[in-house]
Amino acid sequence: MSTAMTFGQKQFVPTPPDKGSFPLDHDGVCKKSMVQYMKCLLNNNSNNSFCRDEAKEYLACRMEHNLMAKEDWSKLGFQRESEER
Repeated sequence: MSTAMTFGQKQFVPTPPDKGSFPLDHDGVCKKSMVQYMKCLLNNNSNNSFCRDEAKEYLACRMEHNLMAKEDWSKLGFQRESEER
């Protein structure tokens, strides 16, 4: 297998994701809420609209432990609790 580039071939330049990187949960601090969310998806044929509470709990855990940037819930697709009901 050759790794040489031909003249005129564009070189791939990776770009970071829009929201930044999402560190892995190496210590498993949010594993419980992640497993609950995954089980909910499994039980509902991957229809995430039935798993909003589990998703919100998982994202809250990630934000609390600095595994993702703290965001307003509306930016993550969640309305305020008074509007959801």
